Amino acid sequence: MNPNKWVMNRAGLLNFWYYDEEIFHFEDGKLLLRGTNGSGKSVTMQSFIPVLLDGRKSPDRLDPFGSKARRMEDYLLGEKEIVDREERTGYLFIEYKKQGAEQYITTGIGMQARRNKGLKSWYFVITDNRRIHMDFELAHKTGDEPVPLSAKELENRIATGGHVVHSQREYLELVNKYVFGFESTEAYEDLIKLLIQLRSPKLSKDFKPTVIYEILESALPPLSDEELRHLSETIESMDQTQQQLDQLEREFTANEKLMKQYDPYNHYMLAERAEKVAQAQAKLENVTNENERLITEAHQLQQLIEQLKLDQKQYYIEKGVAEEEEQSLQNHEVWRLQKDLTTQTEELLKKEQQLQNYSDKVEEQKKKHRHAVDEDRELQDDLYTFQKKQQEQLDIMGDDAEESAFIQHAINKEDSQKPRATPFDFTLWEKEAKGHLDYLRQVEKLVEKEQLYHDEYKEFEHNSSAKRQ
Repeated sequence: MNPNKWVMNRAGLLNFWYYDEEIFHFEDGKLLLRGTNGSGKSVTMQSFIPVLLDGRKSPDRLDPFGSKARRMEDYLLGEKEIVDREERTGYLFIEYKKQGAEQYITTGIGMQARRNKGLKSWYFVITDNRRIHMDFELAHKTGDEPVPLSAKELENRIATGGHVVHSQREYLELVNKYVFGFESTEAYEDLIKLLIQLRSPKLSKDFKPTVIYEILESALPPLSDEELRHLSETIESMDQTQQQLDQLEREFTANEKLMKQYDPYNHYMLAERAEKVAQAQAKLENVTNENERLITEAHQLQQLIEQLKLDQKQYYIEKGVAEEEEQSLQNHEVWRLQKDLTTQTEELLKKEQQLQNYSDKVEEQKKKHRHAVDEDRELQDDLYTFQKKQQEQLDIMGDDAEESAFIQHAINKEDSQKPRATPFDFTLWEKEAKGHLDYLRQVEKLVEKEQLYHDEYKEFEHNSSAKRQ
């Protein structure tokens, strides 16, 4: 079942022929009418098909025998001798339902006839899923008899939920657009012509196949040179496609042989480079840890240098105080001066020795700091070299993955570059590489199956051509 196919679901008449109002329900697009001769089966169906398909209401359309005796005005007003009616407005409509869905489209014709004054017509299409006699009415309910809507009233009631037009051509194009979907209006008109030929009377009699063939042949349009040119180009395109398929087969066989040799090589190179990446990752972690240790030690040395500088300042202050005391002692008695001088001299020597010791420590700490800075710089250079080599290895692996359509490599690459406390596990890489190999083998099987279907298609095409001949 085509889910986009529209089928006739209901058909209705309002103020038409001897009907005041009537609804006919279809089952899967089919309708069975039963009745005695003259009960109106033909008139009823001729009012719907093909009038509601293209909007033409000419007398030859209303009579399957092709005569012009019947007119649409007569169906609306009735015979003068039987019905004394001078003016009447009526409607015909068909409701289409999309198979497998609750979607509806209604197409119809409104007509106003006046005795001996011709027929006025307007056409409509309801596209917003409203349904006649459910949530949409074609007449005003005033009193016992419904009053059909005029063209203007219908247009106001449909509003943006459909279309109201006043020419048969516009109506034909709307029906084709919303229901049948032919690429051109001419193709849709060819279909209606075929229906007109097929509804010709007396087809139930013992017609010879040649007569039916002539009816169908007269209904179908002849093929133009342009259409035959497309057929010729299609056949030529099929030959070119076959040549391309043969070339692709040869290329596929060659690629298959190459893959058998290239696959083990890829696995070996992938394992080798993965091992190098793991080694580089481990070395990178060691270098990073050493760099952090040296940074911490350099920070501690810097703090020690600052403390030594403060101590040095304090010793200089104490030395100045001692010198001042020595100067003051020179004004005292000689023996006290000598004793004080000796004492101060010894203390001064001690202070100078302590100052020298602190100066030596400061110099030693400066040397250690410079050594630590140099070592940190070397480690930074080594870290950059390792990272560069690692990136080069990943780029090479990325190129190999792109050539073999291994799209999971990008995700694995991103995952491997995330910081972690333990060495990276490459088990998943190996598993996904094996999965990709299985996928390529499945593709190979699908190509073989495609070739088998292609051969079957060629065989069917050959048989079809023979049958057409």
